[in-house]
Amino acid sequence: MTPGKRFLSSEEIRPLAARSDLWGWILVLHCWAVIGAALAIFSFWPNIFTALLAVMLIGSRQLGLAILMHEAAHNALFKNRKLNENVGEWICGRPILADLFDYRKYHLKHHRYTQTEEDPDLNLSRPFPTTRASLMRKIIRDITGQTGFKQRSAQILHALKFAGEVEHKPSDEELTQSFAGGPLLKAGSANLVLFLLFWFFGAWWWYFAFWLLPLLTWYQLVLRVRNIAEHGAVEFSDNPLKNVRTTKAGPLMRLFLAPYWVNYHLEHHLILHVPCRNLPKLHNLMLSKGYGPEMEIRGSYWDVLKLASSKTT
Repeated sequence: MTPGKRFLSSEEIRPLAARSDLWGWILVLHCWAVIGAALAIFSFWPNIFTALLAVMLIGSRQLGLAILMHEAAHNALFKNRKLNENVGEWICGRPILADLFDYRKYHLKHHRYTQTEEDPDLNLSRPFPTTRASLMRKIIRDITGQTGFKQRSAQILHALKFAGEVEHKPSDEELTQSFAGGPLLKAGSANLVLFLLFWFFGAWWWYFAFWLLPLLTWYQLVLRVRNIAEHGAVEFSDNPLKNVRTTKAGPLMRLFLAPYWVNYHLEHHLILHVPCRNLPKLHNLMLSKGYGPEMEIRGSYWDVLKLASSKTT
């Protein structure tokens, strides 16, 4: 479960794996502060452009909440396990209708069987590379809310036990792949609190325009791009330097698409308990030891999308 020990010593890994409660709170508060800032910008200058900006920023931070829940699932967000679970569940996971405990069980299996037949994420990576037209259809479905509506409807049906009446009953595995959870009572209560906060600071419709709409649209788009970048069009093998990808990201990409160092996914797979803030250091350490040419690294998300849509027929 720790492939990085093939390349690094315990002495090199230990300082990178140090967890910090202070850093955990900084990241969680930063995520919600960006959401608040997006709403404040719209509040001061209400127009279509600031509304679109708010949707994009909030959608990217909804992915940020998913990433921080993922950190907590690895017990890497805080030092204390209970703090990881409580903050990861209630402040990060439940607002985006995700379940930390279901996700942890599924996600650890992904780490154990990365890019093999037993990998629960294989259906996310196996279709790539695909054609440009196919990728565009997926992107259009994401940004128009079709993907999000389908997934959330399945989630609600699953939670209400009505899914047996429909043609395909989503499994827990399928739901956790999209950071969705089965039981919705806790998620519903968290979202009720959000609804009241949006109403108190703005208007009742803010929750629908600036929480549900981003969750159904921009969040779905960046979630897909993230999934493609991490494991799309890589080797189907057990080589930890080739079956997962790190993608370089500039400030704009980190703001709108890849928050909290999520682009350093190869490094995360090497040592899964390293906090996300230290993944760039782990990346630089691997390069300094001469492993760079062996690692699957792409220069930008545009490069990844071009590779993922390079199939001609």
